[in-house]
Amino acid sequence: MSTVTREDVEALVLSSLEELGAEADALSPTATFEDLDVDSLDLAELSQIVEEKYAVKLQGEDVAKLRTVEDAVNLIVERAAQ
Repeated sequence: MSTVTREDVEALVLSSLEELGAEADALSPTATFEDLDVDSLDLAELSQIVEEKYAVKLQGEDVAKLRTVEDAVNLIVERAAQ
């Protein structure tokens, strides 16, 4: 399995959020999902994208704890390393 880098994960998360309707100008690692108007359905879609790309499964309780883009990136990188 290839190494999952933080940069790759961040790029995937940011581009996916933009595709899901988040404003490109507002996207940053410190942006909150609330500020980006990202709801639970968007996060569920993001979870599917992550699972398809990195074989990292995010559970509902994991996703519910995420507040920022950086939180999501950190969790994905951590899970990918396991």
